[in-house]
Amino acid sequence: MYVIVEINGQQFKVEEGKKLFVHHIQNAENGATVEFDKVLLVDNNGSVTVGTPTVEGAKVVCEVASPLVKGDKVLVFHKKRRKGYRKLNGHRQQFTELRIKQVIA
Repeated sequence: MYVIVEINGQQFKVEEGKKLFVHHIQNAENGATVEFDKVLLVDNNGSVTVGTPTVEGAKVVCEVASPLVKGDKVLVFHKKRRKGYRKLNGHRQQFTELRIKQVIA
């Protein structure tokens, strides 16, 4: 059984017992329980339920495994040939690690 859930404007495929990295959730504390009720699709062993726009009564219960995880470094390099212009910029995106405890459909 899996569901498609919307978290912080992005859609994720979620199954029980899996880990999930989502964009940083501001007030999340380590070990806290978070619920998401914007479930867009439910697949229960082949029987698919599509929400209009969400599935009524379905929700995902998660536990915050780590409130702040930094992703890989992304480098952005700008160059204009024959002009002597080079600029290197980069950042590390911040994520929150969630552990899926329960999927209620």
